Amino acid sequence: MFKKILIANRGEIACRVMRTAQHMGIATVAVYSDADRNALHVQMADEAVHIGPPPAAESYLRIDRIIEACRQTGAEAVHPGYGFLSENAAFAEALDEAGIVFIGPNRRAIEDMGDKIRSKIVAAEAGISTVPGAPDTIRDAEHAARISAQIGFPVMIKASAGGGGKGMRIAWNHDEALEGFERARSEAASSFGDDRIFIEKFIENPRHIEIQVLGDKHGNVIHLNERECSIQRRNQKVIEEAPSPLLDPETRARMGEEACALAHAVGYDTAGTVEFVVGQDKSFYFLEMNTRLQVEHPVTELITDVDLVEQMIRVAAGETLSLQQSDIGINGWAMESRIYAEDPYRNFLPSIGRLVRFQPPAETFDGVSTIRVDTGVVEGSEISMFYDPMIAKLCSHGATRDLANQAMAGALDAFVVEGIGHNIPFLAALFDHPRWQAAELSTGFIAEEYPEGFEGADLSEETARKLACAALSLELVRKDRLDHMTGRLRPHTGAVPKGWSVALGDYAFQMDVTRFVAGETSSLQLVFSDSSEPYQITASWRAGAALWRGMVNDEPLLVQIANAPGGMALNWRGIGSTARVLPAAQARLNALMPVKEAPDTSNLLLCPMPGLVVSVSVEVGQPVKAGETLAVVEAMKMENVLRAERDATVSAIHAVAGDSLAVDAIIMEFES
Repeated sequence: MFKKILIANRGEIACRVMRTAQHMGIATVAVYSDADRNALHVQMADEAVHIGPPPAAESYLRIDRIIEACRQTGAEAVHPGYGFLSENAAFAEALDEAGIVFIGPNRRAIEDMGDKIRSKIVAAEAGISTVPGAPDTIRDAEHAARISAQIGFPVMIKASAGGGGKGMRIAWNHDEALEGFERARSEAASSFGDDRIFIEKFIENPRHIEIQVLGDKHGNVIHLNERECSIQRRNQKVIEEAPSPLLDPETRARMGEEACALAHAVGYDTAGTVEFVVGQDKSFYFLEMNTRLQVEHPVTELITDVDLVEQMIRVAAGETLSLQQSDIGINGWAMESRIYAEDPYRNFLPSIGRLVRFQPPAETFDGVSTIRVDTGVVEGSEISMFYDPMIAKLCSHGATRDLANQAMAGALDAFVVEGIGHNIPFLAALFDHPRWQAAELSTGFIAEEYPEGFEGADLSEETARKLACAALSLELVRKDRLDHMTGRLRPHTGAVPKGWSVALGDYAFQMDVTRFVAGETSSLQLVFSDSSEPYQITASWRAGAALWRGMVNDEPLLVQIANAPGGMALNWRGIGSTARVLPAAQARLNALMPVKEAPDTSNLLLCPMPGLVVSVSVEVGQPVKAGETLAVVEAMKMENVLRAERDATVSAIHAVAGDSLAVDAIIMEFES
């Protein structure tokens, strides 16, 4: 067994690999760029080596610097994690020539499966069903449009070296094929250094299901069941679960057999994933093989009790698999949420900045439900524009799908992130969605259920009443604390007012407090003016805490709290609302105040996220039509096309290609 390994990656996956290595008694080496000098993976490692400036092409993608770091530290092997160099055959070869073990597959497997075009050919030769398409490289945009028409729209335009949703576009017509090719090729070149593109038929209303495989260097291959990864946005997975609610044992076995057959065909010798596009009728077609550890591997670990990273290390050291196919069962149900630095209220645009507050839910392994948090950040960490926007992976496990879902919903409510935009409210709404709970899934789920984007889950009157109870409880505890704080000029303001008003979303409640007891655990009884039924509230909250935990009429409630202009921001199950709590007399006066109007920005194109301007497609004085491309901004490895919202004429341009812009920076102006 190795004595020391280097992890050629960053963030949560670097930390994940280190945890297993340290459990195995193996020393670890981290590599880091200037942007990651104080990162968690650097602090966790036994040694750390600086490898360059922030851009990945100048640091994490520099093979020579990774090898030099191994030489400096005496690392015997390298685990690549996922992304960066994990599926780079040249990297595996360079390590081999340097006498360093690659904790990953052999070069042949990487080349055959990492090339999406070649993988289709190999899969077909192995007798595995594949999606109809054009396996040859597409030359240019016109060629892409012509081939797309021959296959039949809709089509998927994909980077041959792609992965992680990058370099992929769906085209429904000729014009979208032209632009989709250009965008996919540009993203592929910047993300993978390989701009080859191919096209295949897009299967409508499909599900995305993948099989985890594991092989060794002695010809043994097994599969560890499947993962359902159908909940995607822009071809990027958002939620994963294992097993799939669609598959029956017979289909699972057939998919597993095909996955293992493909692994045998390329002599696969580590952990990898064979991905399938699956029809609602359980028909399935080979999509691609990822020759690396997947982001979503924890859900497989939770239902099989197999540490995939440990298996990868043991296989790389030459050990024979200690597992046989008959050893692999399915224990309960597991789910994973990807916590991203992106703002769901601004069409999921990337968000960067410092994590002012980062309080993930406590990890639990109590035998009833499991909560697991894989992350590479801590409170105070910086989310950079140079790398993937993932903050953490939140996993739950329970005996049934419903129990795993309940555990996940509660964990998301307890996951506090402040300082940047994040997708936790969106995830919470997804897990509470009736269609998700009924397992009626497809890769079009998000586009179909949120066609206009995410604006928060709907606030019902019943929920508004519960949140109003929490808000009033908070305000009374806060007021009591201030009233009894020593050193105040007016140490006590008198008895708690009886009448209160709570405005929440479209609701305004008048409430009478009939009993209030302050303390570490406060209690409150109130009556809504339109009802005679008293509400009983008990709560545990102290000033400054981000979570309010309480009971409303014997029903548990966990609400996230933050200060907001004119009130307090409440978040629960994807519902975000600002509560304004006032004594009844003040509320009557407040109703007379004028409403401040938002400034008019309809004649401006604002940068929707911090990012780099890739191109500006118009000139001053140029008329533009609604839907026409104005500029392209890149952030966190993804290119975002900014289009005209209406017909107008460009009157001024304030940015050029290469500019780094802050969110809401003015890119151009239009004549009114």
